[in-house]
Amino acid sequence: SSTSVMTLSFSLLRLLGKRLFSTSHSSVDPKEMRKFQLLAQKWWDEDGEYSALHSMNDIRVPFIRDTLLSMSSNYSLGSPLSGVKILDVGCGGGLLSEPLGRLGASVTGIDPLEDNIRTAERHKSFDPVLAKRIQYKSSSLEEIVEESMETFDVIVASEVVEHVADLEMFIKCCSQVLKPEGSLFITTINKTQLSYILGIVIAEKIIGIVPEGTHEWEKFVPPEELENLLESNGFSVKAVNGMLYNPLWGSWSWIESTSVNYAMHAVRSGAQGQSDPTDTPAEVSSEQPSATAA
Repeated sequence: SSTSVMTLSFSLLRLLGKRLFSTSHSSVDPKEMRKFQLLAQKWWDEDGEYSALHSMNDIRVPFIRDTLLSMSSNYSLGSPLSGVKILDVGCGGGLLSEPLGRLGASVTGIDPLEDNIRTAERHKSFDPVLAKRIQYKSSSLEEIVEESMETFDVIVASEVVEHVADLEMFIKCCSQVLKPEGSLFITTINKTQLSYILGIVIAEKIIGIVPEGTHEWEKFVPPEELENLLESNGFSVKAVNGMLYNPLWGSWSWIESTSVNYAMHAVRSGAQGQSDPTDTPAEVSSEQPSATAA
C-alpha cells in the first residue's frame, strides 16, 4: 500500500507541475483571481461593490456604439451593431456584454474566473434575445488565440489592463484575434498621484465604493505607455478621453483630463496600412463624449 501511496503522490506532483507550467506564461494574475473570486456573486447588485461599473455603462456603451457607427454607414435602426462580432475580455458577470448584445452585436465574453462566467450565464438566461446573442467562456485571452485568429471586429477590455500580469502579451493577443481594421476599446486608470489618492485612498479606504485591495497603484497604466505599446504592436490610436466618477451622484462624465480614468480607442492596422477615411472617427469620437455627457 505504501507503493500505491507513493505512486499517487508522484502522479499528483506531476499533474501539479503540468498545471503550474501551463499557466506560468500567462497574462492572468493569480492574486487578482483570488480578489475577484470573493465578489463573483455580486456583479448584478447595482448598489453593491460594482455600482461604479454599472453607472460607467452610461458613458462607455455610447462611446463604443457611436465610434463604431461613425466608421460604418451600414447599420440598422434598433440593432445598430447587428453583424458586429465583439470580444469582451475580462467580462466579469456580463455588465458590458449585455448592453452590447442588446444593440444587436454578437458578443463573446471571456473571463478566467469560472464563478464570474456562471454568474454571467445565469443572468443572461433571463433574456431569450441575449441568450442567442451572447456566449460566455471561462478562459484567458491567450487561451483562445489559436482558435480565434482574426475573428473579431471589436475587442473591449474595460477596467482590465490594470489587473493583467503581462500587458505587452495581452496587447499582442488582442492584435492576433482582431480582424485588420478592427477596433480595440480600453478603459483604465492612469498612474498619477491623483489616481492614487482618488482611486485607492478615497474610493477604497475612505468611502468604500470599491472593495479594499481591488487595485494596485503600481499596475496602473499611463496613457502614453499604453499608446506606445499599442503603436508598437500594429495599432493606431484614434482617441483618448478622460473620465471622471462623481461618488455623490454615482455617475460618470467625460472630461479633458486623463489624470485619473481614461478611455482609449485604437484601430488595428490593415494589410494596406491606414487609409484616410479611418482618421474620421478620431475627431468624431473625441467630440462625442462631451455631447453624451451633456
